[in-house]
Amino acid sequence: MPSEESLEVLLVDDELSTREILEQFCRSRNLVVTVASDGRAATTAIERNPSRFTIVLTDINMPGADGFEVLKAAKAVNRECYVVMITGYATLDSALRAVREGAYDYLAKPFSLGQLDVMLARIRDRIGLERENRDLRRRLAGVKGGVPAPPPGPSSYAPPSTVLRSPVLPTPPAAPAAPPAKPTAPATGDMANRVGTMEERLARMEEL
Repeated sequence: MPSEESLEVLLVDDELSTREILEQFCRSRNLVVTVASDGRAATTAIERNPSRFTIVLTDINMPGADGFEVLKAAKAVNRECYVVMITGYATLDSALRAVREGAYDYLAKPFSLGQLDVMLARIRDRIGLERENRDLRRRLAGVKGGVPAPPPGPSSYAPPSTVLRSPVLPTPPAAPAAPPAKPTAPATGDMANRVGTMEERLARMEEL
């Protein structure tokens, strides 16, 4: 199960010590825990909010309403609820009955917390797979049923525009060629350099 989704567990047991141990363990696994001390309190909590509990851990042998009544109440309002039956008097008949009536698993006391941890991990994995399966079916149904096309957006294709052409006029006669341009005067800096060079040459000639 993705970490961002919190699962709520309904823990039902008439033994205080068992409730405390299981509650502490479930909370250590980042599960939200609601505790009920007997079957009647559990069935009342389930009926008040049918979609609240994802997992129900219930003892079988309890005064008032037993674990099978809790199982029946949970599955009646939420078929996707995972109910785990816990008992200190495990029998083949009760195990078969639990599975037949829709229980996800059956734990016989005494069981290790490692067993419970593995079972919770399996439930989380199964919930993740079921969610993925629903998403795939939803997408497949959308493809088969036909998804309405999105409204047309701006297109890169532009229709050819109408070009208005003016009538062809006769070409006017060519203008006479311009006279060749006069050579431009050398720049001032160049002229000063040349004058200086000529003066040096004249001075040398006079010395000779």
